[in-house]
Amino acid sequence: MKNDFIRSLSKEKLIQLIEDYSKNWLAMDGVWFQSVERTNGMDAAMYHDTEAWKRFTVIEAKRIKQFLNLPERPGLDGLAQALQLRFYANLNESDIIRDDAQQVLIYRTRECRVQRARERKNMPFHPCKSVGEIEYAGFARTIDDRITCECISCFPDVTDATCCCAWRFRLEE
Repeated sequence: MKNDFIRSLSKEKLIQLIEDYSKNWLAMDGVWFQSVERTNGMDAAMYHDTEAWKRFTVIEAKRIKQFLNLPERPGLDGLAQALQLRFYANLNESDIIRDDAQQVLIYRTRECRVQRARERKNMPFHPCKSVGEIEYAGFARTIDDRITCECISCFPDVTDATCCCAWRFRLEE
């Protein structure tokens, strides 16, 4: 089924729509998480979050890889492109830092909408490191099975106060 109305929108309106869709997706992610957190506690919410991310990150990576027409093993260049098309890329301020000599890519989220929203609501920060390890590693591995992921800094194990989280991706030949 084709949506002729969407096809008639200008480039600027489509970009705005993508940004709104991204916000809606994140809102839905937060709404279900906070519902489980309120009724069953943080441990239960984290369990379900982990289970959701195990599957979703692979689905997202496969679709982005196909959209970008990346080869089977696009390396860190392919990962750098793919990271910029994730839903989060429209919502969080982030940096991609390359060290080609060491076959390393660092992805840093300077500002995180999830943590800022929880802060505004006087809620404790989301302990996202354990889920992030699954999410980022699974995403990278789906883009290229040679890429490994390591957490540099992420709540509750913050080692870099200049960002909300940081991840190191390495191409293992």
